[in-house]
Amino acid sequence: MERQLTLMVVHAHPDDECLSTGGVLARYSDEGIRTVLVTCTNGEQGDGEGGVKPGDPGHDDAAVARQRLGELRESVAHLGVEHLELLGYRDSGMQGWAANSHPEAFANVPLEASAGRLAELMERYRPQVVVTYDETGGGGYGHPDHVRAHQITMAAAERTGIPDKLYHTAIPRAAIKRMFELMRAHGIDLGGEVPSDDFGTPDEKVTTIVDVSAYTERKLKALQAHESQGENIFFLRMPEEAQQQAFSHEAFERVLCKVDAPAREDDLFAGLRS
Repeated sequence: MERQLTLMVVHAHPDDECLSTGGVLARYSDEGIRTVLVTCTNGEQGDGEGGVKPGDPGHDDAAVARQRLGELRESVAHLGVEHLELLGYRDSGMQGWAANSHPEAFANVPLEASAGRLAELMERYRPQVVVTYDETGGGGYGHPDHVRAHQITMAAAERTGIPDKLYHTAIPRAAIKRMFELMRAHGIDLGGEVPSDDFGTPDEKVTTIVDVSAYTERKLKALQAHESQGENIFFLRMPEEAQQQAFSHEAFERVLCKVDAPAREDDLFAGLRS
């Protein structure tokens, strides 16, 4: 029996699904492709009620997790995600935070165990296409949970041999440059912040750019669903023109391909459709 076309996207935290993959999740769902979002942690190290920061008095990890998982469910409803799978691991926090040392933090769970759980999901859904971060956690981000999500995805894909195509999300350096130029043209104060030359994905490594311009509004609604983290989501404060530019295309680096597909693609399922 022919396998149902399936996209599996593996992310670290609630809200990660929106920017780099919200468009492909919505687009392929609309095309009748089964979409599966795997979220590895519950996001305990996000902001709490009233913006209280992790480690500060009044920050309630359990309450933050409940809030963020509720927001995640609202987000995936906007994106039309068919299956949400929660691994339920504890948020490890940003690199250098005290939360890094918690024994139950996702980054500290033995790789064999966490990769095994993801492998079980791959066996269940049998996705032809799998998407996650690169080895740096996404364009050099370096968050311990993003790096771990990459590691378990690569391990699970190798263990099962199921995906026909595997992609890393990409942040093309040329696109970053255009976005900052647009922000300056709008007179937005960037606080002296300029991305380093090595931030993002080298343009020559980008193999796949998917047009998701028809889904920018749904991406924005999904991002807005993560209201508790709004202070940390820079894209919500951008002018509409800049949002449209940032949200209209999603880029990827193809790192595994078992089918006949062009070297440069505009479709994650190139080579897989009847």
